[in-house]
Amino acid sequence: MSHRKTQDEKYQMMTETPIPGLIGRLAVPTIISMMITSFYNMADTFFVGRISTSATAAVGVVFPVMAVIQALGFFCGHGSGNSISRKLGSKDTQAAKELASTGFFLAFALGLLLMALGLLFLEPLSHLLGSTETILPYTKDYLGIILLGAPYMTAQLVLNNQIRFQGNAFYSMIGITAGAVLNIGLDPLFIFVFDMGISGAALATILSQFVSFCLLLAGVRFSGCIPIHPRNIRLSRHRLLEITGGGLPSLFRQGLGSVATMTLNIAANPYGDAAIAAMSVVSRIMMFANSALIGFGQGFQPVCGFNYGARKYDRVREAFWFCVKVSTVVLFLLSVSGMLLSGHLIGLFRNDPDVIRIGTTALRLQCITFTLGGWIVMNNMMMQTMGKTLPASILAASRQGLFFIPALLILPQFFGLLGIQSAQAVSDVCTVVITTILNRRVMRSLRS
Repeated sequence: MSHRKTQDEKYQMMTETPIPGLIGRLAVPTIISMMITSFYNMADTFFVGRISTSATAAVGVVFPVMAVIQALGFFCGHGSGNSISRKLGSKDTQAAKELASTGFFLAFALGLLLMALGLLFLEPLSHLLGSTETILPYTKDYLGIILLGAPYMTAQLVLNNQIRFQGNAFYSMIGITAGAVLNIGLDPLFIFVFDMGISGAALATILSQFVSFCLLLAGVRFSGCIPIHPRNIRLSRHRLLEITGGGLPSLFRQGLGSVATMTLNIAANPYGDAAIAAMSVVSRIMMFANSALIGFGQGFQPVCGFNYGARKYDRVREAFWFCVKVSTVVLFLLSVSGMLLSGHLIGLFRNDPDVIRIGTTALRLQCITFTLGGWIVMNNMMMQTMGKTLPASILAASRQGLFFIPALLILPQFFGLLGIQSAQAVSDVCTVVITTILNRRVMRSLRS
């Protein structure tokens, strides 16, 4: 009875509370969660940067595998979470239970499969990811340990998203934050004190992620969220299609992000380890800045899902435009700061003149178009949460796939290293055009 009352209170909060205050309340924990999550990779890059340029590059080379782990986790987490918020908006609690359990256990199984295949083909995979002969030993050491955590890392992302989509972002924040703080503490301990080198960075990451997994599992119970239980698993065509429809845009976004990073490493390969390391550092800095934007958008998603499920379309539109305006102003300020401080930011991670020179130019070029991210991300999140699979998938695939990968393959042929450094900015401009076209179609559906 108390559980049912909790769900009724959530429904009332999501569908009646004034939009700015509601999104603010939900977004603050998700912004903190996302920014701290990006510290996992930032911390590894920072501390590994004290070992060597080749070790720094290895963290960037392994990132596509981290992106695949995230892609599988977000596929199941967003796929089930989006549908859960809409089901709770239409008060279908049994369907929400089935989606929660199916999404969680499916992610764990996919993580096990990735771990087995990755360890079996460790060396060829390291070459495929773009390792040079000097980077290869570091890549194998780092990747071999990271893969061991794949099953619970994918499942952890499902828990995080399901808790968040049910309007309990605070519990999600606690689980993520505890793991990130632990990771930052364990990195220097394992790398330098225990003299484990890059293997210590990987071990710190998977131990920290396991702590987050355990805390989020407990958070499901304490927050009054839909419970996870094997008896609620439904591998029916209908449930799997629901998860696929909601998660496909995330799979495209994260999966193509993985391919894009591999392409970036391969494109930078002829310019040496310094170029690979520089682009790796720039990617981490931009990921950290983007994490705040994504966190803000994640505060919007449960509001969008509940109200779309309850057919309160005016609140969906109001919430969307509020988020676009706020994010655009904040991103403009961050872009200006990034351009002014670019050299100092790169130098924090690797005090190598070549890395700083290459990275500074790349970071400044990316800052020019960074302000456009608010419009792109909020549209993508709105379409995905509403279950508009095709436009959401097209948009998710655009920025890191449809435009970025071709830019990486074509621009260096004409502009050399500058083509690699400017590829993301070119991709952003093209993605804005596609976003605007898709936005008009989706907004018409909300008025009808």
